[in-house]
Amino acid sequence: MTSGNAPTFASIMFLTGVGIPILAALNGGLGGRLGSPMAASVILFGLALLVALTGAVATGALGDIRFSADIPFHFYFGGLFVAFYVISVTFIAPRFGVGNAIFFVLVGQLTSAAIIDHFGLFGAQRFPVDTARLAGIALMVAGVWLARRTG
Repeated sequence: MTSGNAPTFASIMFLTGVGIPILAALNGGLGGRLGSPMAASVILFGLALLVALTGAVATGALGDIRFSADIPFHFYFGGLFVAFYVISVTFIAPRFGVGNAIFFVLVGQLTSAAIIDHFGLFGAQRFPVDTARLAGIALMVAGVWLARRTG
C-alpha cells in the first residue's frame, strides 16, 4: 500500500464498516417480514450477484470468472464465509440486537485479522503481532465492549 492511497482506502473501509450493521438491520428486518431469514439471504445474494455481474461486465472482467487448478482450492472459500455471515446475522441480529451481534463480529474480525497478519496466511502481507499491537487490539475490544454495555 502506498501512503498516498491510505486515506482513500481507510475511507472506503470505514464506509464498509458502516454498512455492516445496516446490512444486519435491513436483512434481519426483511427476514422477519418474510418470515424466513433464509429467504431474505437468498434475496440479498441475488441482488449482490446482479451488482457483481454488472461490475464484471462494466470492467471487462466477466471472462476472468473461472475455477482453475492453478488456483489453490481454499481461495474459493470466501463465499462460504460471507454466506455464513449473512445467514447468521440475518437470523441472530433481530433476536440478539444489531449492536450485540456486531460486537461479536468485531471481536472475531480483530482476532482473525491479527492471526492472518501475524502469520501472513493466505498470501496476506505479514505484520507480526507485538506487544503494542496486542495492547491496541485489547483496547479496541474493551472500547467496543464499553460502547455496547447496557444498564
